[in-house]
Amino acid sequence: MSIPLVFDPIYSQLDLPTKHRFPIQKYQGIKDRLIAEGVSEKQFYQPSPLKQQELSSVYDPTYINQLVNGTLDRKAMRRIGFEWSEQLVNRTLTAASGTVLTANLALKHGKALNLTGGYHHAFANFGSGFCMINDLYLAALSMLQNDNIEQVLIFDCDVHQGDGTAKLAANNNAVYTVSIHGEKNFPYRKQQSDLDFGLAKGTQDKDYLELVEQALNLAFTYCNPDAVIYDAGVDIHSNDDLGHLDISTQGVFERDQLVFDICEEKQLPIAAVIGGGYQRDIDALVDAHIQLFKAAKVI
Repeated sequence: MSIPLVFDPIYSQLDLPTKHRFPIQKYQGIKDRLIAEGVSEKQFYQPSPLKQQELSSVYDPTYINQLVNGTLDRKAMRRIGFEWSEQLVNRTLTAASGTVLTANLALKHGKALNLTGGYHHAFANFGSGFCMINDLYLAALSMLQNDNIEQVLIFDCDVHQGDGTAKLAANNNAVYTVSIHGEKNFPYRKQQSDLDFGLAKGTQDKDYLELVEQALNLAFTYCNPDAVIYDAGVDIHSNDDLGHLDISTQGVFERDQLVFDICEEKQLPIAAVIGGGYQRDIDALVDAHIQLFKAAKVI
């Protein structure tokens, strides 16, 4: 049975200044690479944008209303890192919906992957670091609507701490959060996940992979999840402009393989998102992200 993949062209449709730090082209690049590798268009599911009321029941209604209607002040938009536009809102609502759809497809098929996602710096009442809606937490809540799902593990391997996710889930025992991140990297004010692992600059494959395995085993010791949401950020890569770690492409693959293998061994459904990655060379960045799809046996 083919593994469900979630994508919408809007993921890569955002008009940004030429030297903007956000690599908007990478999402379409991943889709194109998967098609070139022989993945069928029939394997892709297209999300519909979330409705404002769906978000206002989870996040601060005033923030959501101002975000959707373009009335956030300049300081709030500067913290997010984008200029407001209707296009930005549509993309955001579709991307977050994509992760929710991925989570629900994972429950049906065992695993599913979203070609965007991991907007973990978004809090209940403000956005930050290119993140406006926390799709990971939203997807976890969606999974918990199922009668046989009592606890969800969010396992975040993006190089930046999942601060928004940690804060959102702080008082929700049904959502267990783990973050493995660069200790001296953004956000400089960390929140407290259920488990946090801070990495030194220059960390290499061997130490990193040992820590990922340790973190997974500890997570399964301390909680008993019925499903996993995995943020597979590749900003850990040695060539990433914002990561400051020294992880090879093979190291990225082995990390992703480790996560999928343990979930398969424990017969846990897993929803994966691609997370961050900030190389300016889009082809090289796509190469790093494509390791997730290789590890999931999509290609």
